[in-house]
Amino acid sequence: MSGVEIFEQTLRLQADALLFASQNLDEKQIERAIAILYNTRGKVVVSGVGKSGLVGAKIAATLASTGTPSFFLHPTEAMHGDLGMLQKGDCLLAISYSGASEELLALLPHIKRLEIPIVAMSCAQNSALASAADAFLSVFVRQESCPLHIAPTSSTTLTMALGDALAGALIQKRGFGKEDFAALHPGGTLGRQLFVRIKDIMRTRNLPLIPPSMPLKDAIVAMSEGRLGSAILVEDNRLCGILSDGDLRRAMMREDFDFATPCARYATANPLYSDDCEALAVEILRKIESHKIQLLVMTDSQKHVVGVVHLHDLIEAKIK
Repeated sequence: MSGVEIFEQTLRLQADALLFASQNLDEKQIERAIAILYNTRGKVVVSGVGKSGLVGAKIAATLASTGTPSFFLHPTEAMHGDLGMLQKGDCLLAISYSGASEELLALLPHIKRLEIPIVAMSCAQNSALASAADAFLSVFVRQESCPLHIAPTSSTTLTMALGDALAGALIQKRGFGKEDFAALHPGGTLGRQLFVRIKDIMRTRNLPLIPPSMPLKDAIVAMSEGRLGSAILVEDNRLCGILSDGDLRRAMMREDFDFATPCARYATANPLYSDDCEALAVEILRKIESHKIQLLVMTDSQKHVVGVVHLHDLIEAKIK
């Protein structure tokens, strides 16, 4: 077989393993496993050796990031001190395809001593691991997808998928929403969209605020010093206009253009603004993009200027 054929076969065999598993579910065992994880007052401790351990670490990370406190514990390390990480109120998600991993089985008497419930993932319900468990999830596959049909491939894919399925069921059962997910991922895109407010980004100092009567030549100096590409016209600190680079270019095309003329003559008299400094930054971004502007003035309810936000500020804050 060619490399491409092996590639295609691997994907097909792994897809077949997932389909076969979905058609041969033990619903009572699944319900029992979900109930154990959901009712755990402490943490879900995931453990396994080798490839099962690597998959287990990913499952633990997925559970933790979706509202189920969880961490991975290597069984060998557990037998050399890390057992202290376990306590009553936790539960154990033990993964071993054969169900006969010596390192994992050696851990079980100590788990039982702590009265910690066990959810096992194994290929056979009569395995030593499954027999000691309170709930059993089968990771049996008819064929590994590697060319030798030996290396854990289809079985590890299925195990990971079962972990995702558990996490999905717990998300639904806990009523875990986007806001909850974002709270656990404040540095991610969703976290920024749901939590970063414009008041945390907008500029409030050294704003280029000028009176409408200021001569255009002086207004241009204020624009340059403000480094925003615009100057903000205010009367009694109330917004009354904006003089932008675009306004200036259009003014220079006029026959009556005069640097000594008050800047209000060339400024935009009723600029777009927002008086909601508590607005989410992503909402302000949409407003800026929809009106095809680069600068938005932020005011209070009386139209007093309190800050500005530039499109570049939102880009730098990675608000998308």
